[in-house]
Amino acid sequence: MDILEKAENNVFHLFKDRLSPDYIYHNFNHTLRVVTAAKDIAHGENVSKEDTEMLILAAWFHDAGYTEGAVGHEARSSAYALNFLKGHNYPTEKAAIISRLILATQMHVEPAGTLEYAIKDADNAHFADPNYLQLAELLREEWKITEGKDFSDLEWCVINRLMLLHKHRYYTNYGKTVLQRKKDHNIALLQDTINVAGSSKKKKEKKKKEKEAKAEKPDRGIDTMFRVTLGNHTRLSDIADSKANILLSVNAIIISIALSTLIPKLDSPTNAHLVMPTFIMMTMSTLSIIFAILSTRPKVNTGNFTQKDIDDRKINLLFFGNFHKMSLEQYQNAIGDMMKDRDYVYSSLVKDLYYLGLVLNRKYKLLRITYTIFMIGITISVLAFVIAFWRL
Repeated sequence: MDILEKAENNVFHLFKDRLSPDYIYHNFNHTLRVVTAAKDIAHGENVSKEDTEMLILAAWFHDAGYTEGAVGHEARSSAYALNFLKGHNYPTEKAAIISRLILATQMHVEPAGTLEYAIKDADNAHFADPNYLQLAELLREEWKITEGKDFSDLEWCVINRLMLLHKHRYYTNYGKTVLQRKKDHNIALLQDTINVAGSSKKKKEKKKKEKEAKAEKPDRGIDTMFRVTLGNHTRLSDIADSKANILLSVNAIIISIALSTLIPKLDSPTNAHLVMPTFIMMTMSTLSIIFAILSTRPKVNTGNFTQKDIDDRKINLLFFGNFHKMSLEQYQNAIGDMMKDRDYVYSSLVKDLYYLGLVLNRKYKLLRITYTIFMIGITISVLAFVIAFWRL
């Protein structure tokens, strides 16, 4: 068994026995891909057989240090390779070269010479792999498990595109001609993925904004409640006004008839008995008219308030009595501010309902008094006329 086969077996058992299962990317499969790429590059660059052996040995051991973690793994890999080679009586000069090749795989190291170019390109040959996006997903998941780094789909694609475009380049002629062309294809795939993910993100953000805007609008149920309640208040106010008008009309007719037919006859001594019943009837009708008028008499506020009252949301801009003395510009600005504030709109509607309720309460109280006066007045008047005629 030659040194290359021994190295393969050693690394395989090393990873099988000591590598954490959390390393789903940096494992034996990754090492095998690097070894395969090293062979292809060595062949493409016409590297000598002796140098190819050192390159492949470096490829086998370049990630051996992952058995003790990712940080500083290159130095541990180099030391592990030296121990292995020393144990198999490998030439010291060649072992030193292999050690330097492994250290050259560090991200910050600028390679020098054909072999370092080759190991560097072999370690990054996956950038040109047809399954690059799937391989990158393994690295993404590995970082999430081992380092707690969690990236969204869009973030991960952007990070990979940045790496391929600006932070990496191939050094060998094989890398520049063969691998670069495939790498460019993967860059295009990343860009397509970014475009799709970006479009999807914009759609999600648009839906989110629409949802937030919808949430800012008054709820349909609340809107219906205010509309129905305000409609009921208005109809009740109309009914109260109609009842007051009926009482006004009836009592006006009674007074008109009394003034035209009954009162002119009271001058006669023979009709003296009708004076008191007529007085009672006229008094009760007049009181009914007064209370009916009071129930329908409108009340308009002064309309005087300051800008501070508007800013402090103390003014109900939905009632004309509060804004009839405002200028058009002032009213437009105040309404504009109110429409931007959902709470202010609801507060104004609630105030409108409340004060309409107070007005209705006043109207119906006065109407009740009016009907009571009218009922009692008619009754007493009729009884008075009956008694007056009965005494004749």
